[in-house]
Amino acid sequence: MIRPVLTEVVLFLVPFVLYAVFLLAMRRRLFDPEHWPWSRIASLAIAALLLMLGSFIYFANHSGAPVGSKYVPAHVEDGKFVPGAIR
Repeated sequence: MIRPVLTEVVLFLVPFVLYAVFLLAMRRRLFDPEHWPWSRIASLAIAALLLMLGSFIYFANHSGAPVGSKYVPAHVEDGKFVPGAIR
């Protein structure tokens, strides 16, 4: 469960980190409030949310079981444990 959460957190932070790298590359002071106006923070947050939405759509369409498959729950056959599977 931690991998999907970390994926979304990293995708949210990417625009902010890229902007910070840009500020460093331009040799500007990174923590100067003048370089972090509310309008810029809002645009970075919107870009971050769009990245997260795109990843939700991607993972919903390209992961998981194939269409039409069925889950067979774990059960016991002839005294032996048979783990659950998607068939």
